[in-house]
Amino acid sequence: MSWVYLILAIIMEITGTTNMKLSQGFTKTLPSILVFVFYIISFAFLTLALKKLDISITYAIWSGVGTALIAAIGVLYFKEPVTAIKIGSLALIVIGVVGLALVEQHTSPTS
Repeated sequence: MSWVYLILAIIMEITGTTNMKLSQGFTKTLPSILVFVFYIISFAFLTLALKKLDISITYAIWSGVGTALIAAIGVLYFKEPVTAIKIGSLALIVIGVVGLALVEQHTSPTS
């Protein structure tokens, strides 16, 4: 269940961050409110995930996957430019997250 909580925390974090962009510097009321709502929910799920998972790996996965997904949303939805360096850097993040997830699964008997 800890991995489910982590996935939900990531989804809430990227939703909050997307609303940060949509808030246009906190000038749009609804997206501005949603930033805080989704981040509070994200931290709640992250806290639940940390009951069983190591903080070092959990936080790295939460932030790394969130970073990669937000970058993808930026390119696909907000039409941000794509460069070879951006793609390569995101690939390194994904490789790191996969490696950390594999380490966590093999070393944590409580997950």
